[in-house]
Amino acid sequence: MLLRLGHSPDPDDAFMFYALAKGLVDSEGLEFEHVLQDIESLNRRAENAELEITALSVHAYAHLHDRYILLPHGASMGDGYGPLLVSRRPMRVEDLPDAHVAVPGLRTSAFLAARLAIGYFAHTVVPFDEIMDYVNAGEADAGLLIHEGQLTYAGHELNKVLDLGEWWSDETGGLPLPLGVNAVRRDLPEDVLHRITRVLGRSIGYALQNRAPAVEHSLQWGRGLDHELADRFIGMYVNALTEDLGERGRAGILEFLRRGHEAGLVPGPIPVEFTTP
Repeated sequence: MLLRLGHSPDPDDAFMFYALAKGLVDSEGLEFEHVLQDIESLNRRAENAELEITALSVHAYAHLHDRYILLPHGASMGDGYGPLLVSRRPMRVEDLPDAHVAVPGLRTSAFLAARLAIGYFAHTVVPFDEIMDYVNAGEADAGLLIHEGQLTYAGHELNKVLDLGEWWSDETGGLPLPLGVNAVRRDLPEDVLHRITRVLGRSIGYALQNRAPAVEHSLQWGRGLDHELADRFIGMYVNALTEDLGERGRAGILEFLRRGHEAGLVPGPIPVEFTTP
């Protein structure tokens, strides 16, 4: 059975699916076609349930829970760190509500987190890998950075204004900030859902246990990251919470969506459901 697996062309996703891509784990008779696109594009494709398996922003899941069910692994959680708001000129957090901000997408979890932290702000959607240049060119007062930009912004002469993962941790008493999740289309047969859950979990576990070759594989999607930075970035977003969300990770998702609903930013209440192996 051929299944399309959508994920971002980033080191952390490449690391997670290294074993799957290289045929290093038992796929239980399933075949996977890797579809690499940025997260906002995957969020939009999920509106039409185009892909059987896909990375999703937790924010987007709030609008898509009738079409997709979450996997209990593969999530990207900001545990005391997360997307950054940066500026070319020094700026205070108090200035952000009046700033024009370049954002990577309206259904990204980073955008929802920024709205929860700041309230309304003027924004323009810019591809995530162009935001730093956009801010440096003076096209926006600030930029909302996801992916490797969280580690490389200083090299682009940008200043950190607010770390949304730090803000969230302070707000919630230490819960991780849920950013991305893996989801499976609900209309797949139940036995296939179980097999997918086992196979993808096996791939993540293999990468964590065989870190060096998995990191080396991921470097081809590093966008200028050297080995040390790529390894650090992967460690931020592929870890114990990725292998199994557990109670703490699930609590982070529930609280994020609850607050989004209370703020009128997502529909709700959202039933958060997970597949089982």
